[in-house]
Amino acid sequence: MKFSEINPAEWEELKPYLDTCLIPVTGLSGTEQPHEVVYSLERLRDVMDWIEIPFKGRVVTYPAFQYGKEDIRDQINAVCANVKSAGFKYVIVVSADVELDPGIIYESDLVVTPGRFEASEEQSPAAAVMQEIQRLWFSDREV
Repeated sequence: MKFSEINPAEWEELKPYLDTCLIPVTGLSGTEQPHEVVYSLERLRDVMDWIEIPFKGRVVTYPAFQYGKEDIRDQINAVCANVKSAGFKYVIVVSADVELDPGIIYESDLVVTPGRFEASEEQSPAAAVMQEIQRLWFSDREV
C-alpha cells in the first residue's frame, strides 16, 4: 500500500496491521537521460514488487530517495529511525541500482537489492526476499 492510499481517519485502525515501512532508493545522479530515468524507475518497481505484491496489507511504501547513492546513507538511517519512532515496527530499504550495505544502513531491519538476493537453482530472488521478510516478522515469536 502506498502512503497516499491511507485515509487519515482509518490510520489508527490500520496501524497494527501495517507495521512494515518500505523505503525505496532510486540512486539517480541527475546525469541520466530521460529514458535512463524511466528504466531505473522500472527496475526499482520490479524489485519493489517482490515485497508489495505478496505482502499487500502489511507494508506501507513511503516516498523514494530519488537522488544520491553512498552520500545519502545518513539520511536513509535518519528516516528509518524516524518511521520507527512514528510507529512502524520494521523498516525495509529497497533499491534496484544501489548496492546498500546493511552494516551502513544500520537503522533498517532489512536491505533488499538484486545483488543481495540473486536467483539460484533453488529459488527466485522474490522467493528469497519473501522468506527473509517472514523470518524477520517471525523472529519476535522465537524463544
